[in-house]
Formats: sequence, C-alpha cells, structure tokens
Amino acid sequence: MFTLVMRTDSPKVVGPPQGHWTYADWETLPADDNRYEIIDGVLYRSTSPSAFHQWIIKRLVTKIGTQAEEQGLAYIYFAPIGVIMPGCDPIQPDFVVVRAGRESIIHERGIRGVPDLIAEVLSPGNHDYDEEVKKAAYENAGVPEYLIVDPITRTVRHFLLNNHREYGEPRIYTATDTLALDCLPTLPIRVEELFAGSPHNKT
Repeated sequence: MFTLVMRTDSPKVVGPPQGHWTYADWETLPADDNRYEIIDGVLYRSTSPSAFHQWIIKRLVTKIGTQAEEQGLAYIYFAPIGVIMPGCDPIQPDFVVVRAGRESIIHERGIRGVPDLIAEVLSPGNHDYDEEVKKAAYENAGVPEYLIVDPITRTVRHFLLNNHREYGEPRIYTATDTLALDCLPTLPIRVEELFAGSPHNKT
C-alpha cells in the first residue's frame, strides 16, 4: 500500500515541504522496510509488497529478463533500484528494461536516464498510484513502454508512447494472450505464464 507522505516533520521522515523534495533529500531517508519515491518534488512512501507481488516480479525476471540478458538484448533490474529521470528523483519501479547499447545510463547507484520499459505489479491499495501518479510520471519522462500487471484480473495493460509523447489506450492482454514487447520483440510470453504455478491464491 502506498501513502503520500504529507508530514515531513515526522520522526521517521524529515525533510523539505512537499513539492520540494530532491534526490539529495532522498539519500538522507532511513534505510527501513519502506520504499520511498519522489515524483515532481513530492515524496511518496509505500510499504513492503505482498508475497504474490514479489512472486510475479520474479516471473518477469525469469520469463523475460533472464532470456533478454542471456541473448545480449538488454539489461534487467528490479526493485529496489533507483531510476532518475525527468520528474523522478528517484522512482523505484518493480521491473526495468534497458536495451543493449544504452548501458551508459546504468550507474553504480542506479539508472540515470529513461529506460526502454518499466513494469509495475499492482498491490491492494496502490492501484491509483501505479495507474495514475506513476503512469503520468512515466509518460512525462518519455518512457516508451509501460506495463501494469494486475494479479487480481490476471491481465497486463501495455501502454506505448505515441507520436505526441502520450500514452494512448493500452493494449490489454488476458491470460490466453501472448504479450509482445516493442523493446524485446523476439521474446513473446503468454500472460498466463506470469501467474501459473503460484502458491498464492490471492494478493
């Protein structure tokens, strides 16, 4: 679940007023079980994700990421990983793809630039954050592809940046569909593979 950190005089979160947070401020935050992100100067805090949420991220890594790296197509990262790009100082996506040839944006302390793809896995309580706040942030930063994976409906929504640098209506993939990523066109995956075999019956 995510919460907008409204009080910066909290004992755990001390910093500037909302709208004025920076990467330098982010580096002073406590190393705890929360995930802290800054979008347009606003600090957001999310709690630890569910086990099913983590399991799906692992499936993205094993079903897409491992093959992409083994074939020399891309570099794959997953949370917690800081991504710094316009309007995000930083963001910590669930799953990140940086195509081969663009590794100059990868640094020891995170990714400094716009990845080729970002994926977020929905958790109870964070739908508005991923579907509205983060979607707008990724669109404004110019992320070419954005995936929203929904464990409840077992669907994937695939947003693509159009010629107006906006996300149009998403491609919606159900369990029986095959997901094809623009940045990794040779690695299609059936959506049901992201959920099949899970020990979790619900999020």
